[in-house]
Amino acid sequence: MIKLLSHLAHLEIASPDVDASARFYEEKFGMRIVDRLDGKVYLRCWGDYYHYSLVVVPGAEPALAAMAWRVTSPEALDTAVRNIEEHGVTGTWAASGHRHGKAYTFTGPYGHTMKLFWDVDRFEADADHASIYPDRPEKRSSHAAAPRFLDHVTVASSDVRGFAKWYSDTLGFRTMAFVDLDEAPITVFSVLTTNEKSHDLGVVKDTSSRAGRVNHIAFWVDTHEDLLRTADVLMENGTPMEYGPSIHGVGEQNFLYFREPSGLRVELNSGGYRNYVPDWEPNTWKPSEGSNNFYRNGAMPHSMTESFPQAEGFTATEEGASDEMKAALLNPYAVQGRG
Repeated sequence: MIKLLSHLAHLEIASPDVDASARFYEEKFGMRIVDRLDGKVYLRCWGDYYHYSLVVVPGAEPALAAMAWRVTSPEALDTAVRNIEEHGVTGTWAASGHRHGKAYTFTGPYGHTMKLFWDVDRFEADADHASIYPDRPEKRSSHAAAPRFLDHVTVASSDVRGFAKWYSDTLGFRTMAFVDLDEAPITVFSVLTTNEKSHDLGVVKDTSSRAGRVNHIAFWVDTHEDLLRTADVLMENGTPMEYGPSIHGVGEQNFLYFREPSGLRVELNSGGYRNYVPDWEPNTWKPSEGSNNFYRNGAMPHSMTESFPQAEGFTATEEGASDEMKAALLNPYAVQGRG
């Protein structure tokens, strides 16, 4: 398969209070609002090469409305669409979107909506935001917590390996790693990538009956010191850390997690490896090997198992599964009425 997807271009997230979420990303997190249109707010990081990387849209619950990926060429867009439809999914074409050209939108077999496009407006900074570095889309933000650019999204699925296989077979994602429970060969986490990063798409095991959920969205800073500074600035201004700072075993990124006003989880990353191996075979980690916290010196809070929108059931993380989720996965007949 030719390389079809280039990278994650932007995310559209739903919030029951669009203005509150947008203010958080602008005032506390250091992103910049660049457009407001039809009730949606468009934001960018200082290092984003396109006009925006995050769209906050109205919704009754926090959720992932869509993830948008840029393809590698006009021909790759046609090939990707043909592959999607040959794999049993039919989407819709739009002649254009906000600051990008024609796009194909589809909902995959596990309920997540993706948008694919080639033509896109490159960001051009005005005089107040122009950088002295020719390769930077705009000058570095003066906000102490500002991320450089969008990094990845981690979604929830009823079948982690099935999810990884479909997106690998259909769109050419490279599957970089899996995490199986120590107690049984049940896969609870995987990471996939369209490029040399360890991942720009993650997936966690979900036992709920609600398809298309998201666990977190993630942004990037250059250094570990930037990440620590962001944690400091956010906490000083009333946003507690949900988990971290620490380092993931899978991917080797430094991380921290916090929540925006809708309740949606946001991650910040730095570091991590680069992998250029075209025929990479994914390793399978165990939680006991430090798949989530490589130092293995801190307990992940139970709140990290929450995905969005809310649903009855459980979701896993790189750390594995909670005791309640393990009970449901390992012995489903222990609950009366299941057997």
